[in-house]
Amino acid sequence: MTDILTRSQPGPQDILKKVFGYTQFRGHQEAIIESIHHKKDTLVLMPTGGGKSLCYQIPALMASGITLVISPLIALMKDQVEALKQHGIGAAFINSTQDYREQEAILRQIELGEIKLLYVAPERLFSDNTSFVSFLKRQSISLVAIDEAHCISQWGHDFRPEYLKLGEMKALFQQEFPVMALTATADKLTRQDIVEKLHLSDPNVFVSSFNRENIQYHILPKNQQYEQLLQFLNQHKEESGIIYCLSRKSTEQLAERLAYEGFSAKPYHAGLEIGVKNKHQEDFIKDDVKIIVATIAFGMGIDKSNVRYVVHMDLPKNIESYYQETGRAGRDGLSSQAVLFYGYGDVARLQYFISIEGNEDQTRIMTEKLETMARFCEINTCRRQFLLRYFDEDFPDHCGGCDICLNTVETFDGTVIAQMALSAVARLNQRYGISYVIDFLRGSRSQKIKEDDRKLKTFGKGAHLSKNEWKNYIGELVRQHYLELEKGMYPVLKLNDASWRVLKKGEKVRLGQIQNNWFAESVPETQNYEKPLYDQLLQLRKDWAKAQDLPPYMIFSDATLKDLATYLPLHEWQLYKINGFGQVKVNRYGRPVMALIKKYCEENGISGSWHQPPVSKQPAKDTGGLSDTHRDTLQCFRNGMSIARIAAHRMLTISTIESHMARLIQFGEIKINEVMDQKRVDIIQQKLANNQNFGLKPIKESLPREITYGQIRMVIGFVEYQKTQNSV
Repeated sequence: MTDILTRSQPGPQDILKKVFGYTQFRGHQEAIIESIHHKKDTLVLMPTGGGKSLCYQIPALMASGITLVISPLIALMKDQVEALKQHGIGAAFINSTQDYREQEAILRQIELGEIKLLYVAPERLFSDNTSFVSFLKRQSISLVAIDEAHCISQWGHDFRPEYLKLGEMKALFQQEFPVMALTATADKLTRQDIVEKLHLSDPNVFVSSFNRENIQYHILPKNQQYEQLLQFLNQHKEESGIIYCLSRKSTEQLAERLAYEGFSAKPYHAGLEIGVKNKHQEDFIKDDVKIIVATIAFGMGIDKSNVRYVVHMDLPKNIESYYQETGRAGRDGLSSQAVLFYGYGDVARLQYFISIEGNEDQTRIMTEKLETMARFCEINTCRRQFLLRYFDEDFPDHCGGCDICLNTVETFDGTVIAQMALSAVARLNQRYGISYVIDFLRGSRSQKIKEDDRKLKTFGKGAHLSKNEWKNYIGELVRQHYLELEKGMYPVLKLNDASWRVLKKGEKVRLGQIQNNWFAESVPETQNYEKPLYDQLLQLRKDWAKAQDLPPYMIFSDATLKDLATYLPLHEWQLYKINGFGQVKVNRYGRPVMALIKKYCEENGISGSWHQPPVSKQPAKDTGGLSDTHRDTLQCFRNGMSIARIAAHRMLTISTIESHMARLIQFGEIKINEVMDQKRVDIIQQKLANNQNFGLKPIKESLPREITYGQIRMVIGFVEYQKTQNSV
């Protein structure tokens, strides 16, 4: 237990900094903690990775007595308890994985006041074993926090009957304590249901922004799906990721294929033998396996912070599931990707899974949610805006972080193509789906094309276009409502009034296709850091984790390691400025971390500059402080290319080119006003001067949305340039 907890009535800010190592609260965290401190029932809606756990962990440390945390996932209980212990906090869980002696030892710790947070499953409280509940009744309960609270609602996406009894909590224990319900995904109907079924008394409700700005969203058609997946994974070989499939069989088959291709991948689903399943999960959270291939229907219940991407090979059943599953990426705040492969047949296949026999109302709700999920995939406007509006949050129509906003759409007069497709549907009497119509248009020799259909005038008229091109164009006609896709197990193409206007009146149709070059782009870095040092810190963290039999991210997050490799702390007081370094972790890991950083700086001729990101004095191929790649970017700029054009020309990301520009500005090769107006420079420079936090993210969040990380780095380069000029 840390020293801060021995003081009388420690404040939330004290606990945040000295125990958890963070300098400031995010969003509604502080207000939520204040609500619980005043004994108010509280409903918290906060996105995955938004810091929900701190909202009940800090009140638990502020109050006398014990906090009960109700969680349905055993793996998540274990993760959170181990993470709390790393901060020196007394925490435990009781569940079916423990024997009688282990549980008795925990109960003794509770009696001695050594446990502040106890994690239990909901069914444990209402089981036939009354001795456990009798024991808890004798304890002073300061708070009951119910995680995954949407599970109590039949309108939620993950209804669990055992949650229904949680409304009896206060009557069960006959004590006065606040109840906190937490969820990352709940629409208005589900929120209302949570309040009613948990019998929350006039609760304070906090709805945080659902925007995960560090996640890029990409929807791709299921054309050459496996090849596209391989192309993506080859760019992320050293990173952790989750791939979701619809069935257990496809999960195992994909994991096997990826392993054959040389990827570190294992399957994970409810049908695996328990020992195998646990081993695969453990290897994944300890970074010994990079990729877990899991079923959509199975919640993994992990808190792994360094998942860099989530891929859906099949359509999720609803927006809530999609949002929750993609939210497993980038919990450390670093840039991550969410990729979903979508085909029109997905909706029909999922109809079977969402139908609930004997409950027409719930089946109707689930069908509407599935249709909304499909609509999300089919839109040609900002995907992030669609997601956030689903959760009743306004957002502008351009996020700069989804496939629609990141890429351009080139349109052309597609009337002739549209007429061919519409004519084919008409001559086939509107009886077939997309695949048959495409094969018919291309004059396929497949036996599935009926002999009478081969004699029709339109047969083979579209042979000059590939199957993938026809899939894209017909999909575009459906999205523009020139064609309808009839619902059912086998969706059929149907004509409408707009179809006949094109066929009979020659109405013009504009077709377009997103020029999606996302495979050529890596996720942009949000800070400059010493990559070789970061790799050494990764290895040091892995060694510590192995010695303690813990997941590496539980020692420090990737974000903490990048901050270390950016700001190079050489003194203990500087470590406290790094997010993730509380008192216990400074005492436990501080000296070896600083020793490694000091050695790296000495070997690479880097000064111990603390207030600005360090700049190596010995870059590779140093020619006046600039490498060949910097000078290639400079030459392109001198030839009149914009940053975006340079990135496309050199097949690099815009973020990379912006970092080159920052370096060129720093060394006086480019003037800041050549790339940015003075007003914007002044705004950024003022924020840099006033900022007391370390890291670009707090600065970015305090600036207007349109200012990019790259522009901040360029102004930092300009500040460094001014320093060198002033010292001459």
